[in-house]
Amino acid sequence: MEFRYCVPCLFGLEGLAADELRRLGMAEVAAENGRVFFSGGAEAIAGANLNLRTGERVLLELGSFEARSFEQLFEGTRALPWERFIPKDAAFPVTGHSLNSQLASVPDCQSIIKKAVVERLKSRYRLAWFPETAETVQLRFAIMKDRVSLCLDTSGEGLHKRGYRPAHNAAPLRETLAAAMVTLARYRGKGELVDPFCGSGTIPIEPRV
Repeated sequence: MEFRYCVPCLFGLEGLAADELRRLGMAEVAAENGRVFFSGGAEAIAGANLNLRTGERVLLELGSFEARSFEQLFEGTRALPWERFIPKDAAFPVTGHSLNSQLASVPDCQSIIKKAVVERLKSRYRLAWFPETAETVQLRFAIMKDRVSLCLDTSGEGLHKRGYRPAHNAAPLRETLAAAMVTLARYRGKGELVDPFCGSGTIPIEPRV
C-alpha cells in the first residue's frame, strides 16, 4: 500500500532533502516551503528515518483538506481513518502549527483535532473513554494558508538528534544543518576537511563518505 509522507526541514534545505529522497528511490518527491513530500510503501518509513541527513522527521500524512472554521476542522479530522493507526489503549497527543490561516490559535486547533479523533475512535471501538496507557502515537498538524495537513509522527526523536552528542554546548549547531553545509561544500572524503571554528565537532562528524 502506498502512503504519502511529509518531511519537515529547516527553511532553505528543502532542495537538499528532496535530492536525498530521490537518491533513496522515493517516488513523487515535491518540495515546498519548509517541507518535502514523497510517496512510498511502509518500508519507506524505515528507509527515510535511517538515511535522511537533512530532514527533521518523517511524518505519515493521513489527510489534507481546506478548513476556515473550527467546524470544518472537526469534520475533516473526524472523517479520517484514525482507527487504522491508533490502538484503543494508545496515547495520542496532538501538536502542530498554523501559518497565514483563519484558524490561528494553535491551542484551540489542538483541542478540536483531539476531540474529533476521540469521536471517530469512539464510534469504531465502541468505547466512551480511552485510557491512553499504552504506546504513544504522536499526531502532528500543519495549517498553511487554510490548508490542513494531519500526520502521524514516525520518527519519535527528531532526526537531527543522531545520538552521538548527549551534551550540548552553549550554541549548538543542528546536525541536519551541519550535514547540509558539508553537502553544499561538495566534500566527498578526498583531501582535508578543515573547520577552524570547531566547537563540539558537529561539522567534521557529519560527512558521509
